Amino acid sequence: MSYRWVAPLPLIVTLISAGFTQNPQAHISTIPEIQEDFQNVPCRPKDRPSGVQALFEKMGAPADSLSVEKFQGVENLVLRRDSGSQETIVIGAHYDYAERGCGAVDNWTGIVTLAHLYRTISMLPVHKTVLFVAFGNEERGLLGSNAMVRTIPKQNIPNYCAMINVDSFGLARPFAMENSSSTGLLAQARKIAEELKLPFDGVPIPGADADSSSFKAAGIPAVTLSGVSSDWRLVLHTTNDQASKVIPASVYVGYRLALSIWNSADAAPCDAFRGR
Repeated sequence: MSYRWVAPLPLIVTLISAGFTQNPQAHISTIPEIQEDFQNVPCRPKDRPSGVQALFEKMGAPADSLSVEKFQGVENLVLRRDSGSQETIVIGAHYDYAERGCGAVDNWTGIVTLAHLYRTISMLPVHKTVLFVAFGNEERGLLGSNAMVRTIPKQNIPNYCAMINVDSFGLARPFAMENSSSTGLLAQARKIAEELKLPFDGVPIPGADADSSSFKAAGIPAVTLSGVSSDWRLVLHTTNDQASKVIPASVYVGYRLALSIWNSADAAPCDAFRGR
């Protein structure tokens, strides 16, 4: 399968732009707004956490609302949108990178998507509590997501309804990493993409893994959305991973898809995608 655009990009953008019925008070991000957040990608590992915080504050998060959760030397950055319900949806993206290039595609695109999702969802009524998580040390073996999952008491696992992970948009249309996604949530992502008239599929990528796998292994429905092209190895984990490689429209379409998947999971029974 090729991961390139299979329909004209302006057509895809036009179709998906009509695909989410939003509260009039909610802000739906635009391609120029997303593009703006790639003008100053923090390219030093030590600047990454502060860059995440600055981006979330730009999206309206109070300065003291982003908590740092430390687990055995791993730092995850977490924002909570409380619904009053114990039922929870996690939306995540890792903020670390392979320290070659600038980590713009892998995975500042995920962080930008996560921040824009936060801004939109923070303006919407929610049925389930949403945790927006920027994971640390994904590149060293999914350490941040594994650490978070280990802190969830076993009896609380059924309250975790879905995990939506964003890893490396920006090079092509979105797809799901099949080997890191659970069957039920992947099927729902396909259904939503079809409703949006968005070409979409699950793609096995041998040797690649993502933070959704930590949740999937614990029995939590999970999906990783990505948007790389078939020549991704020439960009990811190389000195070519720069902001100039990012196609903002790819990030925008991924953001709209992730928003619709969240909207569906928020409205569904918590066990709707479990065990399938």
